[in-house]
Amino acid sequence: MKHIDRVIAMGLLVFAAATAVNAATAPVAAPASAASGVNACKLEISGTDAMQFDKKELRVPSSCKTVTLTLKHSGKLPLVAMGHNWVLAASADMQPLVNAGMAAGIKNNHVPPGDKRVIAFTKVIGGGETASVTFPGAALKKGGDYTFFCSFPGHFGLMRGKFVVL
Repeated sequence: MKHIDRVIAMGLLVFAAATAVNAATAPVAAPASAASGVNACKLEISGTDAMQFDKKELRVPSSCKTVTLTLKHSGKLPLVAMGHNWVLAASADMQPLVNAGMAAGIKNNHVPPGDKRVIAFTKVIGGGETASVTFPGAALKKGGDYTFFCSFPGHFGLMRGKFVVL
């Protein structure tokens, strides 16, 4: 019985070592945007009628001269019922901007006009609509702490994610 236990233990050790070597020597996958030839400075995200973005993280290289984000509302509900926008700010500024956005109202896309804490934003859109925003890459710093979110009242709790500058 001891012999069988030793054989099993040795087999597990060999398997673990082989797995570690394979993991250490496996090629690192390129980001999907680079692998598919898509411009890494052009991003897409979708919002749904279930009040969710389809991505929790967006990444751009710090070399981007400009960044373009396209927001698609993949749902069917109209703007007044389930409008979405996309706002980018330093993470520490998200909650104050959400509060100010409620006061700014729909006529201002729930974004306080002229607020310097807002790096970029799209207009509020309803089901089936698309909106884009282009902003300078110089507005971002590599390793900065950024959050994207929907500032439509009540949406930011679920509709937000990390924006990473590589």
